[in-house]
Amino acid sequence: MIYADTAAEIEKRRKAFLRKWKLKCRAVADSLEEAGDRLFTFTRLDPSQWKSARTTNAIERLNEEFRRRIKTQTVLPCAETVPMLLRALLASG
Repeated sequence: MIYADTAAEIEKRRKAFLRKWKLKCRAVADSLEEAGDRLFTFTRLDPSQWKSARTTNAIERLNEEFRRRIKTQTVLPCAETVPMLLRALLASG
């Protein structure tokens, strides 16, 4: 659903998904219906921004880099070091 090109296509795929999963596993369909449009808020943006809005790659990359850096430092000198390290990672891109 999230890889559709238009909001109308997303809705079409969503309805098809619900038809299929209501029969196979009602809980799955109920979960999607309960979430409603909250899963597709990225469709309110310009379509050129959809990919970056619907993925968490940037967050995952930052977390991975943070873990890599603190792994080499078995003990951080003080509690203030953590925010400093995060700011440095964010600033470096």
